[in-house]
Amino acid sequence: MKTLKSLILSLLLAGLSCSMSEAEEKQKVISPAEVTILHTCDFHGRHMPFRVVSEDATSQTGNPQKPENRFGKEGRIGGFEALASAVERVRQKQGEQNVLLVHAGDTFSDDLLGNLTQGEAVIRMMNAVGYDYMALGNHDFDYGVEQTRHLQKLADFPLRGANIIEQKTNQLFLGKPFHIFSMGKVKIAVLALGYHNTDQTTAPKNIQGLRFVNGIETARRYVPELRRQADVVVILSHQGTAVDKLLAREVDGIDLIIGGHSHDRLHPAITVNGTKIVQAMSDTAALGEVRVSLVAGQVVKIEDELHMLWAKDYSHPKMATLIADIRQPHRQKLEEVIGIAKTRIPRKYKHESPFDVLVAELLRQETGAEVALLPGVGYGITLPQGEVTREDLYTLLPHPAKLATFTLTGQQIHDVLEQSATNQEAENPLDRVGGLIQTSGMTWTLDWAAQQGKRVRDVQVNAVQLDRNKSYRVASHSGMLNGIHRYDELRDAEEVKVSEESIVDIVERHFQRSESIVAPQPTNITLIPKPR
Repeated sequence: MKTLKSLILSLLLAGLSCSMSEAEEKQKVISPAEVTILHTCDFHGRHMPFRVVSEDATSQTGNPQKPENRFGKEGRIGGFEALASAVERVRQKQGEQNVLLVHAGDTFSDDLLGNLTQGEAVIRMMNAVGYDYMALGNHDFDYGVEQTRHLQKLADFPLRGANIIEQKTNQLFLGKPFHIFSMGKVKIAVLALGYHNTDQTTAPKNIQGLRFVNGIETARRYVPELRRQADVVVILSHQGTAVDKLLAREVDGIDLIIGGHSHDRLHPAITVNGTKIVQAMSDTAALGEVRVSLVAGQVVKIEDELHMLWAKDYSHPKMATLIADIRQPHRQKLEEVIGIAKTRIPRKYKHESPFDVLVAELLRQETGAEVALLPGVGYGITLPQGEVTREDLYTLLPHPAKLATFTLTGQQIHDVLEQSATNQEAENPLDRVGGLIQTSGMTWTLDWAAQQGKRVRDVQVNAVQLDRNKSYRVASHSGMLNGIHRYDELRDAEEVKVSEESIVDIVERHFQRSESIVAPQPTNITLIPKPR
């Protein structure tokens, strides 16, 4: 009898134990999990802190009329020392195993130290910070395809682009374009997309042998597969905010798009078709933080934060030592004072840019040309008032473009100005490329309310109405002659002469010879906004 009672009790306890075990397992499955994704974009080689004032916009090349893009106060911001410190703080708080660190492209060029080390300096710093993944931006090919391959060998993390194809083999450049990260029981798929218009933003020799295809169509092909393999699907995109919004609308199943290219401050995240979109400015000015909460493998909440990297708030002695060691062989060249700026000299992207007007005027003086044309570009740091170093200047003119002169008809000049307007306001976001063209020797009006193709009017050269049948002598640079930003009219220029002297050498010489430099007051372009 006792044996029977013992048997019954054992069975009851076993059943209870089984039930408790099942309950515990069920509890484990439905208990919430949280992972953190840290993100940056568009370093453009920037590794040292820089000075800003309140009204400066992101990268100091954005749209200052958009309050959300302004820094909002004065101080020194950015640099890899502050970045390393901020990343370390988050890892300590959340647990290193729960934190992913990614970068959305335009990484190691557009900087004098970048040029002197062919991009290696920033890759070494990123290795030290502990990056996990990176999308290839259009400026990540500035040193040529083979150097990008070499930098991948140096990097401790993948450099990828799912829409970058090797023409010879029809294979993906640098291999598999996505990675599944396992963070505890959470699987995160990260798919990298490069800039589809890279061929419009760099010299043809830099991307020889590569083809850049539509990133949205590429994502449409990969996302269903990633959705099957992972709990969280992330697109790491160097396409710009306008295209990222289109991507979110057209491709279902994306939890998060981490953007780059347009240097936007997207915090708090915007939501399009259930997809969160974030972007963390540029130039190491900010570190984005996204916390993803999951229950039973399903995303239930995505929260984001933006850490502004004010230099006074962060310290990281080990990174400071590494930066000093990397800079040491080049320090004299980097830090030599080449001139004095009497006023701050900023660059703007979608408006007339004081720095670029200054350069355009110098080109006209150098050549005697009637008109100067320069592309609107989105990288660079405002030259501070006071001493200007060679390194300061190279953040604005990093590329080896040569001085070029040629003739264009008045009609061709008019068409180039119209193309600049179309580049920025193309109906399809995929067709947008470059900033507002910069000019000297001429005045003109751009009416954003007018019909496409009829936005430019009142064009005058040296205070005389533009004659569409007349030929004008134009100063520019060799990059413009390649037809960047779809300025195809320049491919048909006549009487072309390309100097051996680079634009940056001309500007540096002017700075060295001048007692002080004053920012010109931009008065060449009248912009008429669209009515609200």
